[in-house]
Amino acid sequence: MKVYISGPITNNPDYMKDFQDAEDLLLKEGNVPVNPTKISPYNKKKVWSDYMKDDIKALMDCDAIYLLHGWTESRGARLEHELAVILDLKIFAELVKNVQ
Repeated sequence: MKVYISGPITNNPDYMKDFQDAEDLLLKEGNVPVNPTKISPYNKKKVWSDYMKDDIKALMDCDAIYLLHGWTESRGARLEHELAVILDLKIFAELVKNVQ
């Protein structure tokens, strides 16, 4: 299953690790993860809407969405969730942030 990873990026200093951990977990479970931090890497010339346009295009090609802990605090993740609901994608949520 192709699974889009969604979660907080802005104001989250650990976002790269959080998204990579989710990607690793999804791979281990036999899925094809879609990691937005790799679709549209940071570029100081881009604004929020530029990232969202790239990410939403990727989400549209997925079978499911995986919501990281704290996703409800992210404007982008809430938008991605709403699209997933409208598109009737499978929705999975991280129950607890992986703390080591």
